[in-house]
Amino acid sequence: MRKTKLTLLLLSLAVLGACGKANEKKDAQLDKAIAQAQKDAENTLKVGQKAPDFSAKGALAGKDFSFTLAAKLKEGPLVLYFFPKAFTPGCTLEAHDFSDTTEEFKKMGANVIGMSGDNIDALKKFSTEECRDKFAVATATPEIAKAYHVEMMQGITKRTTFVIAQDGTISMIYENSDYRNHVKNALEQVQELAKLK
Repeated sequence: MRKTKLTLLLLSLAVLGACGKANEKKDAQLDKAIAQAQKDAENTLKVGQKAPDFSAKGALAGKDFSFTLAAKLKEGPLVLYFFPKAFTPGCTLEAHDFSDTTEEFKKMGANVIGMSGDNIDALKKFSTEECRDKFAVATATPEIAKAYHVEMMQGITKRTTFVIAQDGTISMIYENSDYRNHVKNALEQVQELAKLK
C-alpha cells in the first residue's frame, strides 16, 4: 500500500512537472507573439506619417500608364486604394463606385489610383470595363504592399484605402474587406483636406 501511494505521489509530481514545462513553453510562445505584435504595431503606417514614395506601372483607359507617388502628389491629394483582384465581385463594385465619384474627387483636386497584384494585361481590361476609363489602376508589387503594410498573399492584396495629402502625409487609412465604405470614407477625407486649403 505504501509503495502504491509513493508511486501515485511520484506520478503526480511528474505530471505537475510536465504541466509546468508545457506552461513555460506556452508562456514563452505567448511572450514571443506579444513581442511580434508590438513590433508590427510600431512598424505600421499611421495617419500623419509620410507616405512611402514608389513608382508603379498599370493602365488608364486601356493604355499603359506609369507614375511615381511624388509626381502624382504635385497634382493634388491622392486616393490610393488597394483591392484584392480585378473582376471579382467586390472589386468590380468598388471600381464602379470610384468611377461614379471620380468627378467629385477631381473637383477637389484629388486623383484616384487603384492598386492590386494583377498583371498589366488584366489591369488594361479592368481599367476600361470596370473603372470605365475614369481612373488608373496599377500593379502593386510585394515591395509596394510591404511599404504600405498592406497584407499580400499569393498576389492578392488586402482591401485598404489611403488618402494622401498633397504634402505627402497620410490623412486616412481605412482597412475593411467590405468594399462599401471605402469610397464614402475617402471622399469625406478629401473634402476635409479641401476645407484646409
